[in-house]
Amino acid sequence: TSRQEGNELMNPEMAEALNALAVEKGISTETLFHALAEALESAYKRMPGAEEFAWVTIEPDTMEIKVFAQELDEDLLPVGDEFDVTPDNFGRIAAQTAKQVMTQRIREAEREMKYEEYAGREGDIVTGIAQQTDARYTLLDLGRVEALLPQAEQVSTGPRPENGARYKAYIVEVRKTVKGPQIVVSRTHPGLVKRLFELEVPEIADGIVEMKACAREPGHRTKIAVASNDQNVDPVGACVG
Repeated sequence: TSRQEGNELMNPEMAEALNALAVEKGISTETLFHALAEALESAYKRMPGAEEFAWVTIEPDTMEIKVFAQELDEDLLPVGDEFDVTPDNFGRIAAQTAKQVMTQRIREAEREMKYEEYAGREGDIVTGIAQQTDARYTLLDLGRVEALLPQAEQVSTGPRPENGARYKAYIVEVRKTVKGPQIVVSRTHPGLVKRLFELEVPEIADGIVEMKACAREPGHRTKIAVASNDQNVDPVGACVG
């Protein structure tokens, strides 16, 4: 039948594409099948003459897709045996819907992965390339995501960030949005100085010297209080320069 021909043509390609996507993007095949079944159910119910109570099943091994239905009684409860109502042209609809579902799931998975990469990283230092600057904010390209550097978090005494220039910034907040993570960074936060010293001074990185406090007037002056855990190490001398 045309239904069988349609399934034979699209099933191997669809199965291969779904499995490749699951591996590449770290999405479980169960999640993809569930999303595809829901999308196909919606597609079926928009077809002329569709049964009111119907659902879609997908055979994971063969990717055979079928639509089943049951009658509803006067109380709108399903009664009787389920029966196969798979349309003859459902194979083509399934192939088109699968492409749409895969595209959507790719975007969702990538947004989630980007958020997970930066979630909980408040207090870290990142290096980004200035991509856009105006009176309100500067966008820093961090590679896979962009960070927002508000005007209030920029050093007021210096020039505006130049497009294409590299800047280090301190992650203040990571927010989860429908478009992916929104990363807010700062170049005025005292934590930036603390993290820079941790990166640049081996004694601080090793815990021999500790930073006890930090006070900063961005663009003017910064003071830090340091202490040594080793009587043979001068904490001020370790940090000078």
